[in-house]
Amino acid sequence: MGQRIQLQILFETLLGSEHVYFQPPANVQMKYPCIVYELDNTIAIHADNKPYNLTKRYQVTVIDRNPDSGIPDKIAALPLCSHERSFPADNLNHYIFTLFF
Repeated sequence: MGQRIQLQILFETLLGSEHVYFQPPANVQMKYPCIVYELDNTIAIHADNKPYNLTKRYQVTVIDRNPDSGIPDKIAALPLCSHERSFPADNLNHYIFTLFF
């Protein structure tokens, strides 16, 4: 099983639903609460002029109507995760995280 699929399953488990979207196109009708994530960067550690370790960094957004949602706390508790910012938009609360996975 691929690493991104493992991350998808982890998010679905934390959310308690399948409303987890990886790089969704603009025409996807999302259901809330949801988690939206995308590949942000890949960090390479080199040895002998070759990459020997690649770590992917994802931008993860929790979107929920509830401003007191517990979902952001579950994401923030993941290893190598940091909360970047939060903001309201269109009567939805957005919580942005950076996650190395």
